Order: sequence, then C-alpha cells, then structure tokens
Amino acid sequence: MSGSDSHKGSLEEVSYEGAAGAELSSCALAMLERERESIHSPSESPGASTILPSTALVQGYDVEFDPPLERKYECPICLMALRNAIQTPCGHRFCKSCIEKSIRDTGQRCPVDNEMLLEDQLFPDNFAKREILSLTVRCPNAGCTDKMELRHLENHLAQCPFATMPCPQCQQSVRKIYLEEHKTIECRRRPMSCPDCVASFVYEEKELHEQQCPFATIMCQYCELVLIRDQMDSHCDTDCPKAPIACTFSTFGCKERMQRHNLAQHMQEFTQMHMRYMAEFVRCLSLNGTTPKSLWALGPSLSSEDQGAASASCRGIASCGPCQPSEEMQRIRDMDGRLVKQDHQLRELIILEDTRGAFDGHLSWPFQGTIRLAILDQGPDAQHHMEVMETKPDLQAFKKPTIQRNPKGFGYVTFLHLHQLSQRAFVKDDTLLIRCEVTPRFDMFQREGPTVQPRGPEASRD
Repeated sequence: MSGSDSHKGSLEEVSYEGAAGAELSSCALAMLERERESIHSPSESPGASTILPSTALVQGYDVEFDPPLERKYECPICLMALRNAIQTPCGHRFCKSCIEKSIRDTGQRCPVDNEMLLEDQLFPDNFAKREILSLTVRCPNAGCTDKMELRHLENHLAQCPFATMPCPQCQQSVRKIYLEEHKTIECRRRPMSCPDCVASFVYEEKELHEQQCPFATIMCQYCELVLIRDQMDSHCDTDCPKAPIACTFSTFGCKERMQRHNLAQHMQEFTQMHMRYMAEFVRCLSLNGTTPKSLWALGPSLSSEDQGAASASCRGIASCGPCQPSEEMQRIRDMDGRLVKQDHQLRELIILEDTRGAFDGHLSWPFQGTIRLAILDQGPDAQHHMEVMETKPDLQAFKKPTIQRNPKGFGYVTFLHLHQLSQRAFVKDDTLLIRCEVTPRFDMFQREGPTVQPRGPEASRD
C-alpha cells in the first residue's frame, strides 16, 4: 500500500471513452452518459476528484480497508478494490481501465472465463461503485490513525498533518507541515552564503568551502597568529617569527634551518664559517670549474659536515662548466648583497642585545627613585596631564635584568582616556607630545653593584 502514488487515492476517473476507433451503439453511449452523471454522488465533493488524462491507466484503490475488502469488490486483474466498476455480460466485475486494457492487449475475451467480450458490451456497475466508496479505509500516511469513507480519503489526504511530499531541494520525503522548516534548517541541499566571502553554496558543500575560502580566518601553524587564508602564505614566507627558514648562506653550503627570529643569532655565531663558505665559492668561480682544494685547509673551525656541504656547493658550480664573465659578475654582486644583508641583521641583533643595557653592570640595583609621565598640553595654558609613581625595589620589574626582555612590568592600566585628548590641546598638528622624567634615589644601604653617591644638589634625570 502506498499513499505517495499520485494516481492512487483518486476516487473517480473522468474519461469513459470506448475502444480506440470503435463505433459505439446508441445504447452504449447512453450508458456512458449515465456513468458520467453518476461519477459524483450527492455525498461526494466534486472538488475531491483528480482530473486525469484519458490515456492514463488508473488501477484499483490501493488502500487499507477496515474491515478488510470483500472478494466481490476486488478486481481480478489488479487485485485491488474496484475503481469505476465495470460489469461484463458474463457477470464479472473489473476496474474500467483494467478490463479495457486487457481487451485491447490480450484479445476480446473475459479474463475470468474466456468468454467472447467486446468493449461495447461493458457497462458501469454504479451500485458496486457506490458500495465501494462507502467502505471505511485507513489513512495511508505513517503516524495517522484516522479512518473515513473511501469517498472522503482524497480530501483527508490534502489536509492530513502526516501527509508527506518530496523536498524540492533534496527529494527526501518530508511531512508537508514540516516542509518549510526542513528546506531552511535541515535539508542537506539548502542554500547557504559564506559570511566571509559571500559565496553561495549548498549545506553539504559547506565543509569543502570552509577549507578553500580565501577570506576565512585560520591560525598560523607556527606562531598561532589568526589571519585570513589569503594572507597566510605571505605571513609564513616573510613575517612569521617562528616559521622554519634556511640560513641566508644555504646556497654557499650552510645547511642550518631555524625559526626566523633565531636567524640573526645564527648569523652572528657562524659569521666566520659563512665567510669561509663564500671564500671557497669565490675561489671556485675564479678557477672556472676546476676542482677546489680540500676544505680541511680552511681551518679546524669547520666540521666535516660543513666542509662536505661547501664541497658539494663548489662541485655544483664546477659541473656547470666555465662561467661567462657576465655571470661571474652577477654572482659576485649577489654575494655582495648577501653580505650587506648579513651586516644589517647583525646590527639589528646588536640593537636587540643593547635593550638589556650595555652599562647594567655599572648601575645600582634594584632601581629606586621617582618616575613622572606626562602628556603635554600644547595650548597656552599648558595644563599637562601628569602622573607620578615611586619605584618599588622589591618588585621584579625594578631588579637587575638577567634576560633580553623582562617579563614583569609596572605602570598604569589606564593613563588617560582617549576622549580626554580632545578636551585640551593635547594633540596639535596631528602630534602628541609625551615626556618621561626619571629621578633616581641613591640610598646608603647595600645594593647590587657599586655604591654611587649623587654629585650636585639635584639628582640626575634620564
């Protein structure tokens, strides 16, 4: 039994034409006219019938009768309840479509007793039709327990809360009352839009799109910085401090790889080795492809691995054959550029090292004194915003630095709210002036480092 077949559950059939091309007698025409008039009984709703094309084959009613259907109302051909019951001169009942098709396809014989049977000998059995339409049936929709006369089934199906229909997006069978909710919330083919790039796709493609969306936010696998996907390659290639990179002198033989923020330290520590690599490289160029001497002569500071790397680099140059003068000059210019870059990196490293203080060993620790911070009012009134704080020697922030950057700090969470900048002339010509005054205090008790007494009436300011 199925309630999804569009032909099943239809209570009537409008077309009652005879055999194709056959001439009907006046008696047969009158019988067919009476059949058309009796299609809708007084108790039936005309709007409940389904209008079908004359060529459609509609078999019996495939529904569940309660109580079960009697054999006398069962079509011998389709074995379902008679639809538009037709009776033969030999006393057998069939569905109208079933017997007409049987006569046309298998010959003009009754399927039950094989008696001669012509289409113009068929006549409607209106009594059986009304009896069948009055029988009680169950709603075919799963979950529905309603019962009604067969003639009312189609009206019930149109309103049944358990009725189903295929989703137009995914073709899944869904109850009508939940169809809109399914299409917008549950359907795997529901349309979606990416919040990042505004691209359109269906829900089942969401994961694939998220893996490819150029504007999706992702985390750097090295430094865990969150960026959009389109920026990630550039970030890893040029900016990420923890991305693994090769040494600047890798083409000359250095095989070291390190995180980008460790490159400057590596360049400083292995400057001599890099220079030896470059010297051997230049020597190979001057020999125009001749085999270089053993790198053992360069000194014991080179490990066997470093020497092998440099030798391999030179052999690669030698295998290229004699170099043209223009090529040699270009390579020399490239090497000169690398040296300049290395020099800049070393200078940067030196600057970073100076953040610890070149004279920390000559100062008194822990630091004691007064710190004054001020945002200057550039107007005629000069009403500066100033805060004064005293150092606290017991805090780690004021003790002698032991690492490049002290993880402990001391200061204000909020120094000045932004909206206060416009209340006075703190900003003038798009410039903000900030002044910091540090007044050390030299106590006589024992501190780390040499004891220094102030000279002059005023403490020095840094």
